[in-house]
Amino acid sequence: MAVPLLDLTRQYAPLRDTIRETIDRVCDSQRFILGPEVEAFEKEAAAALGVAEAVGVSSGTDALLVALMALGVGPGDEVILPTFTFFATAGVVARLGARPVFADIDPVDFCLPASEIERLRTSRTKAVIPVHLFGQSADMAAVLEAAGELPVLEDAAQAWGAAFDGQPVGGMGIMGAFSFFPSKNLGGFGDGGLVTTNDTGLARRLRELRMHGQSGTYHHPTVGGNFRLDALQAAVLRTKLPHVAAWVDARRRNAARYRELFGAAGLLDGTVRLPEALEGRGHTFNQYVIRVERRDALREYLLERGIGCAVYYPLPLHLQPCFADFGGTAGDLPVAETACGEVLAIPVFPELEDAEQEEVVAAIAAFSGRG
Repeated sequence: MAVPLLDLTRQYAPLRDTIRETIDRVCDSQRFILGPEVEAFEKEAAAALGVAEAVGVSSGTDALLVALMALGVGPGDEVILPTFTFFATAGVVARLGARPVFADIDPVDFCLPASEIERLRTSRTKAVIPVHLFGQSADMAAVLEAAGELPVLEDAAQAWGAAFDGQPVGGMGIMGAFSFFPSKNLGGFGDGGLVTTNDTGLARRLRELRMHGQSGTYHHPTVGGNFRLDALQAAVLRTKLPHVAAWVDARRRNAARYRELFGAAGLLDGTVRLPEALEGRGHTFNQYVIRVERRDALREYLLERGIGCAVYYPLPLHLQPCFADFGGTAGDLPVAETACGEVLAIPVFPELEDAEQEEVVAAIAAFSGRG
């Protein structure tokens, strides 16, 4: 049978009537930019994440961008971040004229290790961005200790619902950045994002920056941008928010079942390496990423059989052509470079059926000569 990598129609179907009523409510109000829906979502999101302030913005990328703007990052500054992550983590740094300093990753959790912060920090380092990749928290205790006085901006775009030692991600650094891209654990009906913080002064600055740096009507002490969250997106997210915990639990159950199925197929002898849900790290499995040596051949094999899969990420950021001026070369960050040749995401979405998981594992077993 065909198995999709993600099928959002299954999530939407039971919520359809409620979401349509929610959209009608916003349409009837004719208030589409910020307003009461956004304010209500910000309060509900802050409560869910255990933070003092949550500021809705236009995307996860803009959440990172406006957070760095609030920190005053600019030309001459350096920002330490992992090379194995989505492009936006480094792209926003470069857009501000600062230098992304690419770090290697931990081979188990794919996150930024404290040792890399210690190795790479200089007098020009302005901030550190750990990424809670694929839905698992980075080791925030170690990251914060290594960063010291440096501000830590958590990239939690893939990690709504994750926690480090029981504390939700997004509230341990000076700010956290979330994405509501439709494929996320909490996804909207388009782009959307959130910046979290426990600093009320920073929250006030974030709200100014998302409105072109405006502190009063047509009064602009600084240059900001148009980073506002739409009311329609906020309303949809409010409707989905109460269901996220159940969806995350379903992802975790699917992850546990994969381990059973791969074990029963005899594939845990080194043929397939499964993601590790580390203790105290709250893995939410926004992606379920396995590692195999013949990754590209396996990917083509699965796709030919209608089984969804994807590579996150095929090229580390320090080797991207647009960052060539920063001098990265092959071999600089070997753990990440090796991962880029081995990782493959397979279906794990909450509504995935048992038979579909069995189909995925059977296909991988057949490819590996175990079927």
